[in-house]
Amino acid sequence: MKRLLSFLAMLLLLGGNAHATQPLPGDSVYQLPVQLTGQDGRQQMLSARRGRPQLVTMFYTSCQMVCPLIIDSMRLTRNALDPAVRSRIDLLAVSFDPAKDDVAALRNYADRRKLDPRIWTLARAEPAQVRQLSGLLGLQYRRLPDGEFNHSSELVLLDADGRIAARTTVIGRLDPSFVKAVDALARGP
Repeated sequence: MKRLLSFLAMLLLLGGNAHATQPLPGDSVYQLPVQLTGQDGRQQMLSARRGRPQLVTMFYTSCQMVCPLIIDSMRLTRNALDPAVRSRIDLLAVSFDPAKDDVAALRNYADRRKLDPRIWTLARAEPAQVRQLSGLLGLQYRRLPDGEFNHSSELVLLDADGRIAARTTVIGRLDPSFVKAVDALARGP
């Protein structure tokens, strides 16, 4: 009996890691070697987020106009899901402005906006990696002379393997068709 339990435990452990040992699909954003530093100071590769659907966007903490609406849209989208489904999706917002958005700035923003760190990751990366990630996600940005940014305002849904499954440009309110796509992906097959 003890051997059987040990064998079953080993199968569960191997099964849980099987997803991570499979090669990434060619169209996965996780192919890009981006190191993220979150609002908690922890560093992890973007690919470490593999295994769970992700709701992703890009923003910067000093933005006073559109970025708060982007974050609100992520919150609204997640909150529109059934509680059991909500727990199956992670939220990631990566800064366009790593020069200003250090760990302290990200943490302060998360605290001000009451973003639960168990659900939300606000992150920064090196400037070249930010540019590459934005390109893969199809999010455009450019720095303006006054230090602000002109940028796309979108939410991007990644599947568990980091492939873009859906996106929306509806910001500041719910996009029912996007919520439906998030719900379907989070529920799984």
